[in-house]
Parts: sequence; C-alpha cells; structure tokens
Amino acid sequence: MSDTLLDKRQVRRAFDRAATTYDAAAVLQREVCDRMAERLQFLKVAPRRILDAGCGTGYGTRQLLAHYPAARLVALDIAPAMLNAARGSSSVWQRWLTRRRDSFVCGDLEALPLAAGSVDMLWSNLAVQWCNDLDGTFAGFQRVLAPEGLLMFSTFGPDTLKELRQAFAELDGYPHVSRFADMHDIGDALVRAGFSAPVMDADRLTLTYDDLPSLMRDLKAIGAHNAAAGRRQGLMGKGEWRRLQAIYENLRRDGKLPATYEVVYGHAWRGERPETPEPDGSHPIRFAPRP
Repeated sequence: MSDTLLDKRQVRRAFDRAATTYDAAAVLQREVCDRMAERLQFLKVAPRRILDAGCGTGYGTRQLLAHYPAARLVALDIAPAMLNAARGSSSVWQRWLTRRRDSFVCGDLEALPLAAGSVDMLWSNLAVQWCNDLDGTFAGFQRVLAPEGLLMFSTFGPDTLKELRQAFAELDGYPHVSRFADMHDIGDALVRAGFSAPVMDADRLTLTYDDLPSLMRDLKAIGAHNAAAGRRQGLMGKGEWRRLQAIYENLRRDGKLPATYEVVYGHAWRGERPETPEPDGSHPIRFAPRP
C-alpha cells in the first residue's frame, strides 16, 4: 500500500533531529542490542570486516568492537547527525579510533554503498523496519557479504505499538504507526535472497508509561516519527488529542499504560552453507526460542 511506504527524507530528518536525545530515551534499543550481543557467544565466527548497518549513536558498534577487537568496522547510518554522535560518543572511544582504520558511512540500508563481498559480518539492530523493500534490502545484504558471511539482525514485528495503532484507528483513517513484517515473512524473504540456514525467533517486551504524552515524547526522542507517505499532514487539534488520550486510557493496568514491542531476531549465512532440503524440495527455516 503506497500510503504506508516510508518517506526516506522524513526518516533521515527525524533521526538527525533525534541525535542529541536518542541515548537518553533508547532503553529498549539498548536492551535488544545487548540480547543480540549475547548470541554472539553461540556463533563461532572471527570476522575481519564488519558492517554495522543502522549504527545510530554507536552503542552496537562498541559492542561489536569489544567482541571482535581485531576486526575492521564500517558504521553506516542514514542520518549524518547520528554518525557524528557515534564518531564522538566518548573521548576514550575517540582516542581508540585514531589507532584504527574504521569507517563511518552515510547511506541507506536499501542501497548499501559498499563493494560486493566486502564484509564478513553484517549486523543490524532495529533498523530493517525502516526499509520499504524487504526483498531488495536482503538482496543488498547478500551482495555485500563475503562467502560464508554472517547476517545478524533484529527488527520489529507486527504487534509493535499495537495499542497506539488501535487507538489511532479509532480516531481517523490515516496511518500513524508503521506496519511491520511478520517473522515468518521475514524468514521467507531471507531464503528468497539466497541466505542459508536462517534462524528466527521473537520476544515481546512491554514498556509502561504514566501517560500518553510520555510515550509520544520517547518516540520523538529516538526519532521514531510517523514517516508514512500517506501520513496525515498538519497537527492534531486539542479535541482530537484529548479523544486519543481517552481511548488509550482504556488500556491502563496497575496504574500504567502499556506499549508493546514485538522484537524479531534473525541470523543466516551467505548461501555457502548448504543444508538438506525437505522431501518436497523446500528449505527449512528454524524458529527457535531465545537462548
């Protein structure tokens, strides 16, 4: 649906504006990154070149460098201000970078400005959901990975912010919350792109808030604006805003308002690790519980 396609210019502007507020509000993003990093101990790899696709302010970049201190890293983000924040996130980090040959690249996950086969690991924490074309994105990931390269990512599933989506649906017919792909559809897209041995699983995390304005402030602080091409233009009136708050209030439990996030995790290999097909010729996708 064209009205739910993301306006990439709006995405870039939103993350540029959020670069100075992101770290204070990105509690969930750091938690998901930590959970991804925990999984590295189960994957016996020694990448020489790593791409952090959608690096934000560099939290995941530093995790990767801690796990793989000998690796050369490319940190990529669509927002220049986010890259600047990642580059200068701490004086210790800055001094350490001067002894390395790491790169900071401004670019779009859907059009990676990297050579074919140029990285051994592609890591992406909560960035794939900002792509319009999942098949094209994974095809690009496949292109830049070297043979037997590892793709490891997290993204949001369709239950993410379901409370906010339902509340807005009662208010008007415009898209206010992004649409997120189902875990099974993501796994299928990996196979279509030529990845092998994909493993998928999901968590549901719930953040709680005192009121709806607090939730909306957090979303704004991390750059999670409504970037749908068919989004409503202009601000809501005071009456509409009060009605939206009243709708959301119906969800209050134990004195708090919930905001659900369905987090999808996946990893797969660049098509050089053959696996035994099913009797009908299909290739399995494993759906595993979180380790």
